[in-house]
Amino acid sequence: MRRWLRPLWVVLALLFLLEAWLWDHLEPIVARVVDLIPWGTLKVTLARLVDRLPPWAALFVFVIPFIVMLPLKFLGVYFLATGNWFGAIGFFALVKLLGLGLTAFIFDVTREKLLQMAWFRRMYDWFLWARDWAHAQTDPIRQRLHRFAWLLKPQRAGRFLRRLIRLRRRAYRSRAA
Repeated sequence: MRRWLRPLWVVLALLFLLEAWLWDHLEPIVARVVDLIPWGTLKVTLARLVDRLPPWAALFVFVIPFIVMLPLKFLGVYFLATGNWFGAIGFFALVKLLGLGLTAFIFDVTREKLLQMAWFRRMYDWFLWARDWAHAQTDPIRQRLHRFAWLLKPQRAGRFLRRLIRLRRRAYRSRAA
């Protein structure tokens, strides 16, 4: 049974790592974009507001990305309704990345308040554990892929392909015999 569940766990781990990778890599990019927009006073005001809120009320700050993204999603639906598939796909991807970045920014502002709640701290620790677990599940596969990619480097590709062809011929000869 474990043998059958292993691919499922690897796929789940890869999906979790993809979301964590997006979170880790998009947050600095969105922070730079946000810094380009003169929203400094808004950011400072939001940080002060969150400092005055009780920890449970800081959760309601996460409604802001939903409110900001909802009209943009309607615009994406308009693209779909008019048959502009590439525009819709690109727009939905942009809205997803913008929402992820906005959520990362809000989480950065509210993290200290949220970690004051015991259940949130446990959940946060669990997600950190899950990310480490996902790395442990996928690291052996990534190492194998890196070794395989090393074999396909231009200076090694010819030699690797000749060996692969020889192995294939041997396999066909042994089947024929």
